[in-house]
Amino acid sequence: MKKIPFLLIYSRILIGFIIGVIAFLEIQHQAIWIVVLMFLGLLTDVFDGIIARNLNVATEKLRIWDSNVDQFFWLMVIGSIFYLNFDFIQENLLWIGLVVFLEILCYLVSYLKFRRPIATHSILAKLWTLTLLAFLIDLALNGNSFVPFVICVVLGIVSRIEIILIILKLKKWTTDVPSVFSVSKLNRGLPIRKNKLFNS
Repeated sequence: MKKIPFLLIYSRILIGFIIGVIAFLEIQHQAIWIVVLMFLGLLTDVFDGIIARNLNVATEKLRIWDSNVDQFFWLMVIGSIFYLNFDFIQENLLWIGLVVFLEILCYLVSYLKFRRPIATHSILAKLWTLTLLAFLIDLALNGNSFVPFVICVVLGIVSRIEIILIILKLKKWTTDVPSVFSVSKLNRGLPIRKNKLFNS
């Protein structure tokens, strides 16, 4: 039972690979298959944390693996859908590039300060994942997107900036920081309120 969270995390690697393969193959209902697999991957992401917390196995190692696999999964999803909708990407390259730059900057700041990857799992970052999902579904199914794309970009920028601020303000590396407003308590060794759904 205690291996279930890791199995769910590993399954997301496989799902990501399958999505990538589907994107390069001309098959019927290509976009629908990708969307279905996206949802499946998202469910594994939700339940690996819930199950780990219920089994008391939400270790630092698991949280780091979860973060790293999330990055791989979403890169495969985004890369596949962008590959299939290259014209949209060209038209919106500036905003997409800005979010990607901030994402890379998050990791760079974390490695420079702590020599470790980010695993903050902030609430804003979780919400951004949902807006990213909505945007990608809209783009995959319709070949275009406006409102979901704008919301995704705005929240993506705000959430990446918050992650950078969290890393800069933290005195020592830690996982599961709900928001930048929690950092001062963490630095003083005080307990913080964590959402059972989002944080361990």
